[in-house]
Amino acid sequence: MPTILGQNQYGKAENRVVKITRDGDTHHIKDLNVSVALSGDLDDVHYSGSNAHVLPTDTTKNTVFAKAKEHGIESAEAYGVLLARHFVESCEPISRARIRIEQYDWERIETSDANSKFIGADEVKHSFVRKGQEIRTAQITFDGERVEVLSGLKELTVLNSTNSEFWGYIKDRYTTLKEDYDRILATEVAAVWRHNWTGAAGERTPNWDKSYAQTKRHMLQAFAETYSLSLQQTLYQMGSRVINSRPEVDEIRFSMPNKHHFKVDLSPFDIKNEAADGAVYYAADRPYGLIEATVLRDGVTPRIPVDMTNL
Repeated sequence: MPTILGQNQYGKAENRVVKITRDGDTHHIKDLNVSVALSGDLDDVHYSGSNAHVLPTDTTKNTVFAKAKEHGIESAEAYGVLLARHFVESCEPISRARIRIEQYDWERIETSDANSKFIGADEVKHSFVRKGQEIRTAQITFDGERVEVLSGLKELTVLNSTNSEFWGYIKDRYTTLKEDYDRILATEVAAVWRHNWTGAAGERTPNWDKSYAQTKRHMLQAFAETYSLSLQQTLYQMGSRVINSRPEVDEIRFSMPNKHHFKVDLSPFDIKNEAADGAVYYAADRPYGLIEATVLRDGVTPRIPVDMTNL
């Protein structure tokens, strides 16, 4: 039976790039994990093994590091746009480049007060501790005409210790879960949001770092301020807050596992364990409910993949 080649891409994955910028004695750090995927006129390399149209993945790796040195890293998004444009515009067989970036943030270590500092330590501005809240992500795609920027985050764990209920659901012969009118709501947020910026001439470029910080702030505020009857309701409120507050964002998709906290049954010991009295819970890591949904600006066509796989 004859076969044909379908979607294909290649590139160098997970290039760890650490860029130090020195501003006198004050240093700044950008720590990225960069993956490059290239597509285009690549039929021959699959059918016959001809590498005539192949830019070596080792070259893409070198380019990732060289561009970081030549241009610096203003933000994950700006750096990704620079790389995507470079690969498409400098290599004729390549018609589409996708850059995926994870950013690991660091914050400065606060030094001791003046009385306890060691000699020469008064102006320490180059020591950092890795932030642990979340991993920032970005995906930039360029097809020679249009840039698409997807910003995001993952591993952002949040918890409400009250103002959450779960009741009124379908019950059948297999249902054992009891209704709960005062429960812990916890999740690990993974979110991807699409900017309406396309890189067209004359189009104002967003302030990527400010946009990221404000989008995260709106998500967290909505999570904290929503009296939740379901994690789905909370998710929608988080997405709506972002869309209504950030005009540069047209679409946001969430994947939010329900990190279940169950009250421990202490009745065998004649001990009541109620939320109102400050209950004791056990945290169950699996299995877990997984809630996923996209929130869109009205009239916008969804473009974020439902399943953010390597395709």
